[in-house]
Amino acid sequence: MAMGVPAFAQAAAGYPGKPVTFLVPFAAGSATDQLARALGQAISEQTKQVVVVDNKAGASGMLAAQQAARAAPDGYTVLIATNTTQSANQHLFRKLSYDPVKDFAPVTGLGKGGQVLVVKADGPYKSVADLIARARREPGKVSFGSGSASSRVAGEQFQQLSHTQLLHIPYKSNPPALTDLIGGQVDFMITDTATGLPQIKAGKVRALGFSMTRRSPLLPEVPTIDEAGVKGYDMSYWFAAYVPAATPAPVVERLRELLLAALRSAPAKAFFEGAGVDVWSSTPEELRAFQAAETRKWGQIIKAAGIEPE
Repeated sequence: MAMGVPAFAQAAAGYPGKPVTFLVPFAAGSATDQLARALGQAISEQTKQVVVVDNKAGASGMLAAQQAARAAPDGYTVLIATNTTQSANQHLFRKLSYDPVKDFAPVTGLGKGGQVLVVKADGPYKSVADLIARARREPGKVSFGSGSASSRVAGEQFQQLSHTQLLHIPYKSNPPALTDLIGGQVDFMITDTATGLPQIKAGKVRALGFSMTRRSPLLPEVPTIDEAGVKGYDMSYWFAAYVPAATPAPVVERLRELLLAALRSAPAKAFFEGAGVDVWSSTPEELRAFQAAETRKWGQIIKAAGIEPE
């Protein structure tokens, strides 16, 4: 063992000595993708090494998580994860192709944010109350799209707390769900602000409510969903970095140092300010404890919403 420590330390000192891959569980344009690209740009500038952002959308993030879990434990494959892959999926699926705890070494938290309920800009819904009224008149006819566990559970909690019966339409990621919303294929969705905001500003979708208990500073005129009449509504999401479980601790710490510096960079600041996401960093131990608490929380929310594992 003693002979291995200097080798690990030497590997960390030279890290990264080749291109690093950021595996992203969702499509290009998603909040996770935007954050990964901002951090990758900053790390490339720090280290003069290329950071490749590899989007592996589909199966509620399981494709990317599985690939990351099976990658070489050398710090050159990093999963830019979310609560979907690390805390919610084990309650949404009977069988996962990866273990969200045993297969990964936590590196650091990256950010926390809220979601926005949007409808087609020229559609019939002008308020959350309009949406609920139609859902109560026509049970099972009002549809919502989702492309992540956060988006899915947000919609399910809306259904539960508004005492309505809705139709869920699943997507590989939030951007294609938003495209179908604009095209009129679904009635509404609750998406991360980073994905929804450009379409809100472009006038293609209308924001009816924000998912957290405080209004978004980027959408101050939009009420919270709780304020709009769905009492007790509160949903948020988070991003964090993980590497394969056997990655040497010195490499994990060096990667963490690079990520913490990247979180303070101009590209990251532009993302956080533009997306309404709060910067959040942690030690690996803090992230491990946070993930465990979040796993319990998401399990309770999913059970209360009556979602049966697939």
